[in-house]
Amino acid sequence: MMLYVRRSKTLNNIFSMIGLAMKAGKVLSGEFSVETGIKNSSVLLCIIASDASDNTKKKFTNMCAYRQIKMITLGDKISLGKAIGKEYRATIGIVDEGFANAILSKVGEQA
Repeated sequence: MMLYVRRSKTLNNIFSMIGLAMKAGKVLSGEFSVETGIKNSSVLLCIIASDASDNTKKKFTNMCAYRQIKMITLGDKISLGKAIGKEYRATIGIVDEGFANAILSKVGEQA
């Protein structure tokens, strides 16, 4: 399942939630860490930047589909990085069920 989210107040709330998850230590960031988390079944929600390379999108789409992990496309690399206090990130993995469900419910409001 892949959802696309437009820029809005709801999107800012989602980025804030991602920031809280990062502070709580419930976020994996970067391609290698998220890939490892998906393979270990610790990632519950995979977030990919809309401007990530086609190869990255395909790779994570296939991994998430195979392991039945929810995936959304959200913002751009700079926005995702800024949300977690880093420079830029193409992929983020949420490892906490509460944060994952909260983000998905906000995305549902947006869709």
